[in-house]
Amino acid sequence: MAASGLRYPMVDALRGLAMVWMTLFHFCFDLSHFGLWPQNFRADPVWTTQRTLIVSLFLFCAGLGQSIAIHQAQGWQRFGRRWLQIAACALLVTAGSVVMFPGSYIYFGVLHGMAVMLLIARCTAGWGRWLWPAGLLALVLPWAFEQTLPALWPESVSTFNGRWLNWLGLVTRKPFTEDYVPVFPWLGVLWWGLACGQWLLSTDRRLIRTPLPARLAPLAALGQWSLSYYMLHQPVMIGLLMAAMWVAGR
Repeated sequence: MAASGLRYPMVDALRGLAMVWMTLFHFCFDLSHFGLWPQNFRADPVWTTQRTLIVSLFLFCAGLGQSIAIHQAQGWQRFGRRWLQIAACALLVTAGSVVMFPGSYIYFGVLHGMAVMLLIARCTAGWGRWLWPAGLLALVLPWAFEQTLPALWPESVSTFNGRWLNWLGLVTRKPFTEDYVPVFPWLGVLWWGLACGQWLLSTDRRLIRTPLPARLAPLAALGQWSLSYYMLHQPVMIGLLMAAMWVAGR
């Protein structure tokens, strides 16, 4: 059993990479939002593909993190403290988005989805190798529902598309919101991260504990403070952009 609280720099650096990529993505989004560089973030594959990869990297790292926490025998009390932080930040994201995007505010974005999925991951960590097929099922489930639900149970389509249930991801159309990370298919990515971490920790921990080159240390440091950075980076960038536009007289 590993010592509780022991850091895995490679996982931290991978999480830090996701933060840097997300920051660049959001900076481009902010430029578009303020009319400085108009882009179609909802439909252009250049942006939609990047968003998918960034969210996937975040959730995969979350799964890796859970495998490490369980391997270190971190109990429900410590998990609960971290979970409450994530849930509280999700509510703050919703409140902030209501102000900035009242017509498309975020009610189930990445932090909301992560809060639900981490609970599921914690309760299913004992599935072991069955996490791999479970992850695959989670990934294909929305597609299967979209293909079969209208024909088999047409009256339920509007129910699953409604806000009370569309957080599941079993929808025939995506809701109009600035960030949407439903349980399915994204739980599949987190489950695969959990399964991958368990496999690495049970085979050869050197694969996941490999020391990082010194030049990657800042990425690992950023990854250790991912939630705080996530909550602060957009307000800071938006504030700086607004100040720059004010100075430029735009």
